[in-house]
Amino acid sequence: MAKKLHAKKCRHLVLVLGDQLNAASSAFDDFDREHDLVWMAEVAEEATHVWTHKARIVMFLASMRHFRDQLLKKHFQVDYRELEDSSNQGTLARELAAAVKRVRPKRLILVEPGEWRVRNDLVQAARKMNIELELRPDNHFLSTPEEFAQHAQGRKQLRLEYFYRELRRKHDILMDGNTPEGGKWNYDAENRASFGKAGPKKLPKTKHFRPDATTTAVMELVEREFPDHPGDLEHFDWPVTPKQARQALDDFVEHRLADFGQYQDAMWSDEPYLYHSRLSASLNLKLISPREVIDEAVIAYRSGKAPLNSVEGFVRQILGWREYVRGIYWLFMPEYLDRNELNASQPMPAFYWSGETDMHCLSQTISQTLDFGYAHHIQRLMVTGLFALLLGVTPKQVHEWYLAVYVDAVEWVELPNSLGMSQFADGGVMASKPYVATGKYIQRMSNYCQSCQFNPAEATGETACPFTTLYWEFLSRHKKRLQGNNRMSMQLKNLERKPKAELNAIRKRAQALRNTFGADRK
Repeated sequence: MAKKLHAKKCRHLVLVLGDQLNAASSAFDDFDREHDLVWMAEVAEEATHVWTHKARIVMFLASMRHFRDQLLKKHFQVDYRELEDSSNQGTLARELAAAVKRVRPKRLILVEPGEWRVRNDLVQAARKMNIELELRPDNHFLSTPEEFAQHAQGRKQLRLEYFYRELRRKHDILMDGNTPEGGKWNYDAENRASFGKAGPKKLPKTKHFRPDATTTAVMELVEREFPDHPGDLEHFDWPVTPKQARQALDDFVEHRLADFGQYQDAMWSDEPYLYHSRLSASLNLKLISPREVIDEAVIAYRSGKAPLNSVEGFVRQILGWREYVRGIYWLFMPEYLDRNELNASQPMPAFYWSGETDMHCLSQTISQTLDFGYAHHIQRLMVTGLFALLLGVTPKQVHEWYLAVYVDAVEWVELPNSLGMSQFADGGVMASKPYVATGKYIQRMSNYCQSCQFNPAEATGETACPFTTLYWEFLSRHKKRLQGNNRMSMQLKNLERKPKAELNAIRKRAQALRNTFGADRK
């Protein structure tokens, strides 16, 4: 569907991308509904440059179509290209060129994209057409790339904690005058509990959003156009409008925020959501603002509905990690994408696309990901990410998998988390040490090991947990690289206690695992 300005000259063609569905966007500053036009395009390239999960495609397209319809109701003029349109050019750059030829705008307006590739393609397209492109700041965030670059200047190491404190002070969030609420900046020590053998208490039901006619049409389109893509749509129930995103926020604050902090790192079989919010996709597509989400959590604390450790832990994810990783992304792109500090070269095992593995924790997490397009941060970091790191998978392949399979994946947030924090491929820019552990960590934080044939306490033998085997081999292989890292000293001391014969057996078994998974590629 493409709507033209009839018998009028187009002043500004305002470009709105699939992760910029923000009615308060700076793209609409000084928008003239008589002379300006909104441009949006669904293109196959954005679903195929990585092998994208069907639910992720639906999340973007359904949200875009709902946003378009809201703009039309408010009498904005919209030039919108649907994926199935026979004239669709397949890429954003070509679609933009076609739109410029149709409506002949004097200027293009674009809020800074969330992906370097997209930004570069559109900047180059505008340059090729010799048309002015005005890039505007993204006012969705609570900080800017320039602010982060200033924070980073002169620092030998970048750490979340210090940037997070700056933003807490600047925006007066969970502050008591000049000091943090409760006297501490960080309540992580209270937020690492497992459910124990008894498991979680009766979990509150997660609010589901039944697909409406628009979303259903998109689901049918995706099944038709991308039948071989991973994942399925049987469970698709994500919020795809601002109203639904707000309902999801209210539901989380009312029913799960109070227990979120204590159990945010815990995992349990066949329980994908636990006490997590499911708001990341809505935030990353700009269906809801981070400040609104943070404010509601703080109100819950001040009214006694949720304890400080839960609220601070939740605020840290949004005001802390989310802003921090965006700063790192734009500070170091585009070369950041190709970093590989540990020279990892193993292919991604095929079971990452199927969930078919005897390792129960991986089977649970990957199957859940394929079913729902979702896994929480510890499942991503300490199950799928940890195994890829220990195995030595090429970081760029790990990044492409994470970008493909999660409904909330936008590159500015996904890349530093996967390549940097999860794989340590940036050499410590994102995190101060590799996040490595044996299978005992997973045993402690979940019930996964109860249903697994492998023993997390064993590093050698037929029943040895592959995580445990690969952990010790990882430390041995990277010992020289890690010796200068104080945070790894205890782990390396434990390595030194291993008898030479045991280490040789570990190395032999680790190589056998690599040979098995190396041959088992998609």
